[in-house]
Amino acid sequence: MTTITAPPARTRRLVDVAVLTGRNLTHIAREPLRLSDVVIQPVVFTLLFVYILGSAVSGAGSYTQFAIAGLLGMNLATSAVGTAIGLSGDLATGVIDRFRTLPIWRPAILVGRTVSDLLGAILCSATVAATGLAMGWRPHGTIAGAIGGFGLFLLFSYALTWGCTCLALVTKSAESAQGIGLVILFPLAFISNALVPTGHMPTVFRVVADWNPLSAVTTAARHLWANPNPSAAIHAWPMQHPVEAALLWSIALLAIFAPLAARLYLRRTTG
Repeated sequence: MTTITAPPARTRRLVDVAVLTGRNLTHIAREPLRLSDVVIQPVVFTLLFVYILGSAVSGAGSYTQFAIAGLLGMNLATSAVGTAIGLSGDLATGVIDRFRTLPIWRPAILVGRTVSDLLGAILCSATVAATGLAMGWRPHGTIAGAIGGFGLFLLFSYALTWGCTCLALVTKSAESAQGIGLVILFPLAFISNALVPTGHMPTVFRVVADWNPLSAVTTAARHLWANPNPSAAIHAWPMQHPVEAALLWSIALLAIFAPLAARLYLRRTTG
């Protein structure tokens, strides 16, 4: 008589995450316009900000070298709202209730969503980088530094998706999640050093910008890519230690939002 041995729990969990990640990617394949925020928007934003804002700041040529890191951070931050919208839609349509009847690892639903959105963030990063390269931007540091800069952005983006997961679990509709998400993430993107140096900002905004996690990640990437980095002259700790600050912000956000999302999910789907 043949005995069938169940796979280890860790393997089952990985399979569950892979299946649910694939499910989210299948939806994208069926409706490619879902990728507009990570493919079309980055191109539009990069062209508009470099050629319109850049001409007013310091000329499009030198501004391009400065702005690409900031535009990458801004696009990743605003596109993270897609996590909240997608999960809110699943909650509203009852898909999550059907998943609960299956013998799967329950957090796999959240992990699968964030992993699929991380893949979208990789596509967004490639789009911004390709657009920047076509416009004359170049990372002048080492290959390891170039990879490290993109890695910091992706880690930060993944942390933001968990924050947006929490947002989806405390709102009642995709529209509410989108509205609140943009209210939070747009100031994060604009009160930073992403698009302009912070030296001429009013004092309050300058302090906020210098301690903004997006500013830390952007400054770290500029440092690693050897791109123009005016924030290096600022004495705030995150601007003097941008790589460490970027890692600390991302790890802290993950440590806060991932467990919180699991708890909110349990509360939302129990009863």
